[in-house]
Amino acid sequence: MIAFVEEVSSSLVREFLSRKGLKKTIACMDEEHPRTATSINNRSLLRQVLNIEDLYRKNKVQNPPLKTVLEIIVKHHMEQQKKVKIMTGDGETARSVTPPAFTAGSPLICDTEENSSRSEIKATHSPPSTFLSLLSDENKSSGHDQKDVSAYDSERQKCQPPTSLQQEWESSAQNEPEKKSEAISRSRTNRNRRGMMSGPIPREMGRKKPSPRYDAAQPLFRRDGENQPSADAHLDINTHSCAGRKPGLQRSPESLQSENNNRGNKAKAVNKNHMPINSDLNLSDLVLDDVDDEDLQEISQVSVQRSVSECLPKSRPIDQSIAMDLKAVLLGSSLNCFSAEWRNQGLTFSDTHDLRYGIVQRKGGPCGVLASIQAFILKKLLFENTESSDSDLQRLRPSNATRRKCLVLALAEVLWKAGEEERATVAVNTGLNHFTPSGRYRSEGVLEKMVFFTVDNLRDLQILVEQHIEQFETGTLGCILLTISAVLSRSIEKVKEDMDVSSSTLIGAHGYCTQELVSLLLCGRAVSNVFDDDMELDSGGGDTTLLKGIKSHCDVGLLSLFEHYNICKVGAHLKTPSYPIWVVCSESHFSVLFGLQRELLTSKDQHLEFDLYYYDGLANQQEEIRLTITVGKWRSFQEVDSDSIPPLELCIRTRWKDVEINWNDTEPIL
Repeated sequence: MIAFVEEVSSSLVREFLSRKGLKKTIACMDEEHPRTATSINNRSLLRQVLNIEDLYRKNKVQNPPLKTVLEIIVKHHMEQQKKVKIMTGDGETARSVTPPAFTAGSPLICDTEENSSRSEIKATHSPPSTFLSLLSDENKSSGHDQKDVSAYDSERQKCQPPTSLQQEWESSAQNEPEKKSEAISRSRTNRNRRGMMSGPIPREMGRKKPSPRYDAAQPLFRRDGENQPSADAHLDINTHSCAGRKPGLQRSPESLQSENNNRGNKAKAVNKNHMPINSDLNLSDLVLDDVDDEDLQEISQVSVQRSVSECLPKSRPIDQSIAMDLKAVLLGSSLNCFSAEWRNQGLTFSDTHDLRYGIVQRKGGPCGVLASIQAFILKKLLFENTESSDSDLQRLRPSNATRRKCLVLALAEVLWKAGEEERATVAVNTGLNHFTPSGRYRSEGVLEKMVFFTVDNLRDLQILVEQHIEQFETGTLGCILLTISAVLSRSIEKVKEDMDVSSSTLIGAHGYCTQELVSLLLCGRAVSNVFDDDMELDSGGGDTTLLKGIKSHCDVGLLSLFEHYNICKVGAHLKTPSYPIWVVCSESHFSVLFGLQRELLTSKDQHLEFDLYYYDGLANQQEEIRLTITVGKWRSFQEVDSDSIPPLELCIRTRWKDVEINWNDTEPIL
C-alpha cells in the first residue's frame, strides 16, 4: 500500500510538472526518482485512483478551470476549511478554527486559514512523540492570503502513515546529524545552481538567521532518505511559506498545553501562519535549506543540467507547405491520404508471456516500420541492457518499464542515425489544427495537428522521446509519427537525393513500405538498393545511371526472399551486421529474425549449430518460434520438394548456404 501511495504521489507531481511545462524539472525527477511499472502516466486513470472525478467535472465548468490535478485537490481542501482552535505557547488563544471536513476518497491535505503577521518561534525538543514542525523565523505579510494550519488527534487516522513508516520517520528524526554551517551553505548553493528546491535542515546551534522566503508555487522535492512524508501525511499549504511536519509526531492541543505548562510556559508566541511545535532544535536555527551533498553525489558528479540543453527546444507547427512536401515524398501526392491501417497503428507491445518484447501489428501495411523498430528494440534489450543481470532468455520477458525504456532508446537511435548523428526531429500530435487546408491539399486531420521539435544532442533527444512516448506506444498514430520524424530528421531534400529516382515514395501501393523507407530506418539513408556502396550502370550513349546502395556496415541487417529468386543481391553490410538481428523481407511482408549470441557472426560457418528466434507481429503469434540451425547438413533441392520449403528457410539460406533447419515442434510457416 505504501509503495502504491508513493507511486500515485509521484505521478501527481509529474502531472503537475508536465502541465506547467517544467521539462527540466521532470528530467531531474526522472533521474533521481525513476518511473516504475506501476507509475501512472494517464491523467484519466490518475483521477480515478484519487477518486476526484466529481471535482474534475466541477472544475471544467469553472472560468478559468485549473489545469492540474494537484491544483484541483488543493483548491477543494482550501474551500473546505473551517475554523479550529490553536493554542499559543503561553496558553493564549490566537484563533478559533474547526477541523476541516475531509471527503471520502480525497487526498489528505491539512487546510489553512487566512492571516498575515510576523513572529518568531522558539521551542525545545521532547522524545519522538512530540509535535514537530520546521518553520521560518520570519515571514512578511503581503497582498496574498496567508494561512494557519493545525490538526487534532481525531484526524490522525486520516493524516498519519502506517505504523512501520511512522517508526522509520521517527528513527530518522532521532539519528539526523547536525550540519556545519559552511557545508550547509555550500550545499544550498549547489542545490540552487542545479535549479532544485531546498529542504529543511538544522543550522548550527546558537546561530540565528532568518529563513529565506519560500514560494509555495514551487514544489518541494525530497528524497526518500530525507524523511519527507508521503502523500498520506498532512501538507502545509501556504502562499509564501511551506512548513514540513513529520507524521506520527502530532499531539492534541490539550497535550501540547500540558507540556507547555510543565515547562513553565516558556515557549514563545506562535507565528499565526503556522502550527505550534516542540523541538530540541531552536527554531531560529531551522531554515528551509538543503541536505548536504553526500545525499546527492550522483547529481553532483554528473549534473542533470549538463545532459539537458539550457533550453529544451520549442515546437514548430507543421504548416501546409511542409505537409504537402511530406505527403509528396511519403504518398506521392498531397492529394493522397494515409490508409486506415497506418492511422490506427501504434507501437504497442504484446501481452503474451513469451513474446513480451514484440510489437503487435493490427493489419497489413506498415510492417516495414514495425519490423525495423522491433529490430532496434531487440538490440537494446539483448545487447545493450547493461542494468539487467538476467540471462538472454529472461531478457525476452521484460517488464513493462524495461521494454518501454528500450522503445525510447530504439526510437532515439533510429532518429539520431537518420539525422547523421548531428540532429534529430521528433513529430508529435497536439490534437489541434495548426493550419487551414486550402488549394491542392487533401485534409485528413493528421499532419494538420502535428508539431515537431529539433534537437542537436542525443541525450536531449532521448528525453524528448520519453516525454512523448505514450503517443508512439499507446497512440494510434505511432507508426506515422515515427515515419514523419525520420523523414524530417533526414530532411525531405536529402531523402529525395538518397533515392535512385527522386519521385519515388516511401509508402507504396496498398500502403506497403518500400525498400527506401526500411533503409531509412535501418541505415539512416533512404537508398533504393540493398547491395554495398553505389553502382554505376552504362545507359548507352556515354550516359551512366547511378544506383545507390548501403554505404557502411549496419548494426541491424536484412535478409530478402528476392535474393533467393536472384532479383536482388543483399550486400555484406546488411547480411553480416554488427548484431545478430535481421529484418526479413518475404512475400511483401517484413518480420524479424534474431539470435542471442553475437559469436555466431564471427564463428566459422562450418559445423556451426545455433538457435535463431523468429517474430512476426502480424501473424497473431501466440508462442515463441525457435529454429535450430545446423550448418553443413542441408539436403539438395533434388531431395526436397521446393514447394514445401517455408519461405523463411529460403531467406535464412541466403545467409548460411548449406544448413539444416529444425523448427523444434513448431508448425513451419508456409
